[in-house]
Amino acid sequence: MIGLEKGLVRLAPYTPQWKRIFERERYSLEDVVGPYILDIQHVGSTSIPGMPAKPIIDIAIAVLDFEAARVCIPLIETLGYEYKGEFGIPHRHYFVKGDPRTFHIHMSEINSQEWLNTLLFRDYLRLHADEAEEYAELKMQLALQYPQDRNAYLDAKAPFIQRVLQTARETS
Repeated sequence: MIGLEKGLVRLAPYTPQWKRIFERERYSLEDVVGPYILDIQHVGSTSIPGMPAKPIIDIAIAVLDFEAARVCIPLIETLGYEYKGEFGIPHRHYFVKGDPRTFHIHMSEINSQEWLNTLLFRDYLRLHADEAEEYAELKMQLALQYPQDRNAYLDAKAPFIQRVLQTARETS
């Protein structure tokens, strides 16, 4: 149901089970880091009904302070996650779980642009079926074009994501 080998791009059809898988993982995370966090959200394509997605559950965790959130690192690691540092995005604690990959955690400050953009993009696509359909088509085309190059796949999606974020900001 979930899991993807490192570096590969393979999309799976949307399934409501992704939401249930997220909920179970959220409860586990809340058990170990609940007192240190402000929010946990299901994000990424698996959180958008109808959207094909890499079968990896993306989880966004909001904290008040990036440095203070370091206390969460060993606690999250007890759940089988591997801490990857900021992994190219300043002030983000990034974790991965599973071989093949099953979960990604993106931990950032609640007022950061990273947190706000992640939720804005997800929420906009949930409300705008035409944009979601265009994104799904783009993802499927890029998955065929870059099946073994996840970075190229991500880079090629970036202009669409930026356009949607701009539109969402202008209309909200």
